[in-house]
Amino acid sequence: MSSLKMYCISLSNSHLNKIKSLNYVPVGLGNGKFDKDWLRDNTLDNISKKNSWYGENTFYYWLWKNNLNKHFDKEWIGFCHYRRFWTQNISNNSEEKEFKKSIVQEVPKEWKNYEVVLREKFFVNSTKLSKVLKHGKRQLLKNPFVFFSKKKMSVKVHYDMYHGYGELDKAIELLDDQDREGFRNFVNSEVSFNANNIFICRSSKLYSDYCEVLFKWLKNCEQLFGFDINREYSRIRVYAFLAERFLSYWFKKNSNYIEWPLKFHDITNDNNNF
Repeated sequence: MSSLKMYCISLSNSHLNKIKSLNYVPVGLGNGKFDKDWLRDNTLDNISKKNSWYGENTFYYWLWKNNLNKHFDKEWIGFCHYRRFWTQNISNNSEEKEFKKSIVQEVPKEWKNYEVVLREKFFVNSTKLSKVLKHGKRQLLKNPFVFFSKKKMSVKVHYDMYHGYGELDKAIELLDDQDREGFRNFVNSEVSFNANNIFICRSSKLYSDYCEVLFKWLKNCEQLFGFDINREYSRIRVYAFLAERFLSYWFKKNSNYIEWPLKFHDITNDNNNF
């Protein structure tokens, strides 16, 4: 069975020792000060200055552009966040007392016949009515029945509600022919996607092909949305939110994948190393 290298993404230097104690590679993003032990996305060929809008994708770009994904064919390469971690078992046993033992350290046998691991589905049609009333007033006025039918609460409706009405439609028009209609159909018909912009992969070609398509598209989208720091948070990370939906579509279309559970655990709140 192949080995596993897990990159753990963080915005705080205070997480360094905690991440290292998990045997993960600490990745520091953003403009904060980080110790030398961190892997950074602001060296070599990079788009680190776009991190506020792109999120973790600035690190994916850095790996890709600097040909640092070549080890994908020799081992599994994964990504997690300082507060979202892949579980060791598909049962996602939240009762595990020792955190380090509950998250993936070795490649589970269930991954043997797959190329990509995506997080388990996030269902948009489980949105609470209180959030609909807060974020979805425009959609509610346009079609009041959409929120009372699980089939009609699609990925697109959810995006419109939280990240800007009509913006996803505009962005889709900028995709190349090979993905435009496929992705449009995905967001209009699916009621779930694999959230949080993280995945695990063991193919350098898949990773490179994904990055090639993704970053060409996001670059085109910059002409539409720009880099307005005054946008509200639910909209300022527009390129990260677009990538989050596209990741689900693209890897499901182009890879042999398995879905796997995450657990929420903010290591900021841990007093000691694990």
